[in-house]
Amino acid sequence: MSHSQHQLGIIGGGVMAESIVSCLISKGVCQPAQIQVSDISRDRLHHLITQYQIQGMDDNLAVASSSQVLLLAIKPQLFTEIATQLQPAIRTDQLVISILAGVPLARLEAAFGGCPVVRVMPNTPAIVGAGISAITVGIYVNEQHLALVQRLFNAVGEVVTIPESLMDAVTGLSGSGPAFVALILEALTDGGVAVGLPRSLASQLALQTLWGTATLVRETGIHPAQLKDQVTSPGGTTIAGVAALEQAGLRSALMRAVQAAYQRSQELGQI
Repeated sequence: MSHSQHQLGIIGGGVMAESIVSCLISKGVCQPAQIQVSDISRDRLHHLITQYQIQGMDDNLAVASSSQVLLLAIKPQLFTEIATQLQPAIRTDQLVISILAGVPLARLEAAFGGCPVVRVMPNTPAIVGAGISAITVGIYVNEQHLALVQRLFNAVGEVVTIPESLMDAVTGLSGSGPAFVALILEALTDGGVAVGLPRSLASQLALQTLWGTATLVRETGIHPAQLKDQVTSPGGTTIAGVAALEQAGLRSALMRAVQAAYQRSQELGQI
């Protein structure tokens, strides 16, 4: 981003908006003076202004009219009301980015006629810069717009570009997935406690095992099945555990979890 004032305007100052602001500033993608946020909560604005030295106000229209890039980070059910409110300020040379779950490009483009619109699905590890964001672009988006959105969201983790038809599937896997992984982490910790480990130690062992395994797969490119084969020795402890997981249907449970989240995302998009 070049250094003219207030290039990035954010409507809604919740957790995901704050994660993005925090990472953009800490990675030097934006200067604090280039970012302004609007939110109805005075407390929230005060926190964002004092924590990040950005501009904050409770006037959506003012933020929209002085921004080159407008990021919508509100609750999806507020979309119609806020889009109507923003219309007088919207210019066709403005880039609109939406992180609203379930609001399709067709609705975004109808609300912001003629604007380049990009829809993004980030996930909660973005809070610590370890997220993955799926991007899908509208009909008025050019290469420069796409490169800019990729640069912004690279600050909070990895970025993939997908056709919009895959957005609900992405929501089911990476959008909802952190909760599934958190359940696995909690259950492994409980398993450690069940066999006599103090909870703090069980928690440390489970967390590092999960993180270490993911890092190993990422850095070596090894297929997960191959990794499992390497650690299951004949008649050993690991294969006994794997057999118990197979009996309990762990794989099909996780597959069904992604499918259920995907189906719910489809339903929410039709409301």
